[in-house]
Amino acid sequence: MSKSRHYKKIYEKKNAGGWGIRALKSLLLFLFLGALTSVVVVVAVFVYYAKDLPRPEKGQEEHSSDENQHEVKTLLSWTSAGRPFRKRTKQYYLTSLLITFLVEIVLFLFSQYMLMVLVVSLVFVAFALATVPPRNFQYRLSTEGITIEDHFFLWQELYDFYFKKREGIEVLHIRTHALIPGELTITLGDISKDRIKSALLPYLPYREVIKPTFMEKSGDWLARNFPLEKTIK
Repeated sequence: MSKSRHYKKIYEKKNAGGWGIRALKSLLLFLFLGALTSVVVVVAVFVYYAKDLPRPEKGQEEHSSDENQHEVKTLLSWTSAGRPFRKRTKQYYLTSLLITFLVEIVLFLFSQYMLMVLVVSLVFVAFALATVPPRNFQYRLSTEGITIEDHFFLWQELYDFYFKKREGIEVLHIRTHALIPGELTITLGDISKDRIKSALLPYLPYREVIKPTFMEKSGDWLARNFPLEKTIK
């Protein structure tokens, strides 16, 4: 009886040790399968989303295309006179002096000495502009704005543009948002009007009709009816 109890205790001890080993093996197997499943899931998720990740080559292509889009390009560049100029004849100066002399006599009779000085100053400036030809300016139209010599104007600073003839020369007028300078006057030189118009249209609105001011109408009327010199056709 005592022997059977002794063997029973030994069997229970062995059986308990076997269950512990089996439980440990099952736990290790469960952890291994769980880790393997996690790795498989992570790899599958990475492969699924990897197709949407940006490629270095694609990023370099987009970067280069952005650089090309933001690259400053010269649209037109030319050199021409800084202002419209036409060589005057002797008749222009003689007629101007005669009119100035008559105006000075009238002002002297009314004792308007300050106005006499002002008239003489204006005539002197007119003669200087008519005698001395303007120097050539460098003009440049780019994707960012307009350069006139060492002055640069962004497209955002400009309002619109139109063309007008002055002294028989086609002149480009570009109005600005700011009060000063208010308007840019650019001679075309050898560049055609249509070419400049095509370059400006993507950036500025074109004003087809400009209503002349009272001063312009008065000047045109005087030039037609009382010309200072005969127009050579």
